[in-house]
Amino acid sequence: MIYNLIDLEEIAKKIIEQAGDKTIWIFAGEMGAGKTTMIKAICKKLGVLSTVQSPTFSIVNEYQTANGETIYHFDFYRLKRESEALDFGIEEYFDSGNICLLEWAEKVESLLPENCYTIQIEVIDENSRNLSLN
Repeated sequence: MIYNLIDLEEIAKKIIEQAGDKTIWIFAGEMGAGKTTMIKAICKKLGVLSTVQSPTFSIVNEYQTANGETIYHFDFYRLKRESEALDFGIEEYFDSGNICLLEWAEKVESLLPENCYTIQIEVIDENSRNLSLN
């Protein structure tokens, strides 16, 4: 499905609806594809109260929703080894039952649970993206 920035709110709603009961969401796409932008739109739809930004340096950000739910946002770009994710307790986050939004998940591929929800974003041009969900 092709979308533009003006469609983000509607696309975020579709992504949430199609996720079902999956809690590990992988955002895949090249640098600059709009992974963080999409995550911001999704968090807004989920009722996150705080500012959403990429956790590039902290690896994980924790957000609270208006309903008191917790959402975790990971950016694994800076990881050099999967063992770094184990060191900060990634398995506990994944096992928490809370939604975990992952950028650069390929850096921790062997640690991912089987039942992940993948949001693939491909750049078409400066303003348009192709989205695949599975």
